[in-house]
Amino acid sequence: MENKNNTVYYEAKKPIFSKKKIGIIIAALIIIAIIAASITTVKPGHTGVVVTLGKVSNNVLSEGLHMKVPFVQNVVQIDNRIVKLEVETEAFSKDLQTVSTVLAINYRVESDMSYSVYKNVGSNYEAVLVIPAVNEALKAITSKYTAEESVTNRVLIADGLLDELNKKLNSSGLIVTDVNIINFDFSDVFIEAIEEKQVAQQRLLKAETDKQTAITNAEADAETLRIKAEAEAEANRIINESLTAQIIEYNKIEKWDGVLPIATGTSNIIDLGSFEK
Repeated sequence: MENKNNTVYYEAKKPIFSKKKIGIIIAALIIIAIIAASITTVKPGHTGVVVTLGKVSNNVLSEGLHMKVPFVQNVVQIDNRIVKLEVETEAFSKDLQTVSTVLAINYRVESDMSYSVYKNVGSNYEAVLVIPAVNEALKAITSKYTAEESVTNRVLIADGLLDELNKKLNSSGLIVTDVNIINFDFSDVFIEAIEEKQVAQQRLLKAETDKQTAITNAEADAETLRIKAEAEAEANRIINESLTAQIIEYNKIEKWDGVLPIATGTSNIIDLGSFEK
């Protein structure tokens, strides 16, 4: 702005934000931060374990939106969905054969026990609880069966493992829902012995089959001969019963060609039976 003396004056501009407005903005941000810190969301398939200044609460939060004390409480998310764990381990059978096993274990954290799992074990419960329990249970179960029985009793062993694992883990808040034996493996020497045994059993079975076939054929031949003999005997019986003295004499005459036999001696008796051919 200029005056008559051409002197230039500058007007001081008012600040955009006054101290009052800045204070309001700061207060609003603090309120927003407090509200945000007071809200927590538990993801689907999870439960929330509330920790207040380092102390774990016995109550757990279900999935969804919840309020908590800001800057004092925090919520730890525990996954309660079924988790698949694959374990490779070794154990000894009843006959002291080494059994290398691959297992597929399905387990989950019991929702109501999430706080206990986190409080007593932490989030690394799979390595601390589940895997050691699987190894121990497998050793207990496989020791009841020989190596060969282990192969033929896979379902029984899997069921036994399921029961044994739940006995060990349920009290800690873990539930095993399924156990599958993916593979049993043995030493090369044992596998060769099993193969040789199977070959021997197959040979024995074939020999028994051939023997039974021979016996069956012999019995069939004997039965055929018996039937034939009975038939011939019955035919002879019928023929003998039908023959009479007249028929026999008639047949003799029918077979005579009219030529008298040449006889020597003093006997005058001629036997017509000599004319039979």
